[in-house]
Amino acid sequence: MSLLIAMTHWDVESWRARFQRHLPGMEIVALGEPFDRRGVHFAASWKHPVGSLEGLPMLEAIFSLGAGVDHLFADSRLPDVPMARVVDPDLTARMTEYVALHCLIALRQQRRYDRQQREAQWIDDRNQPAARDVRVGILGMGVLGLDAAGKLMALGFDVACWSRTRRDVDGLASFAGAEGFKPFLARTDILVNLLPATPETDGILNRETFAALARDSRLGGPVIINAGRGASQNEADVLACLDEGILQHATLDVFRMEPLDAASPFWLHPKVTVTPHNAAMSSPDAICALIARQIDRLGLGLPLEHQVERARGY
Repeated sequence: MSLLIAMTHWDVESWRARFQRHLPGMEIVALGEPFDRRGVHFAASWKHPVGSLEGLPMLEAIFSLGAGVDHLFADSRLPDVPMARVVDPDLTARMTEYVALHCLIALRQQRRYDRQQREAQWIDDRNQPAARDVRVGILGMGVLGLDAAGKLMALGFDVACWSRTRRDVDGLASFAGAEGFKPFLARTDILVNLLPATPETDGILNRETFAALARDSRLGGPVIINAGRGASQNEADVLACLDEGILQHATLDVFRMEPLDAASPFWLHPKVTVTPHNAAMSSPDAICALIARQIDRLGLGLPLEHQVERARGY
């Protein structure tokens, strides 16, 4: 019985060593080397080549090596076996740190003060809103969204969440579905995207969405933070709405094409903060330990945790 590492862009040998520590009784094999395809019962994937998981007759499960699973669905020849994504306390905490950091940067107008420092301007502006005066709207009520919402509420922000289907959480304003989307946007000053990449979320951050955000913000205009997926944003609309004043600022951790091209206008745009898809870099050891626990569960006849619903795309 073996686990197949199927990845691109990452160092295979470092992942092999980690898996060998967490699965000492299992053979760890990798794409590009000879291995018994009938012996592979599990696959750990990060952007594996299309079709590379075919021809594994004993395959029981596929594990994403990250929180996202859109890279799995990019394989049109993906085997029909259960799949699981990473849901890890370390990853969740890091994402919440990122969201809280950039909400606080927007609240305390730090980008303006950075600019004033570069220009040696001392402007004593005492018109500072409190967190309670700023409405944060989070797209996504999964583990990441709910954790971020709780921490932002503890900081004093007025927080609401939106999800495709209704989820009621005590103390949290929640909106759902198409009928709840515009009312959710209308009470949002800072829009945080934590949605997965699905056909329904493709391009959801667009001109129509931005125009529906609150126009009475104490921040001077709407702010967006995209730490979810690059496919969720219409990048031409983001730039145009920043230039037209429909958006005040955009913090973007993800892009449709990564790495972001050096010629991209996002790099030098005065109203954009770019980070290199590192909002929530989970510990590789934690990921391998999680997958080892999942394999143990299967061995005990238990279902996978955090199993991907193919019909929903995540």
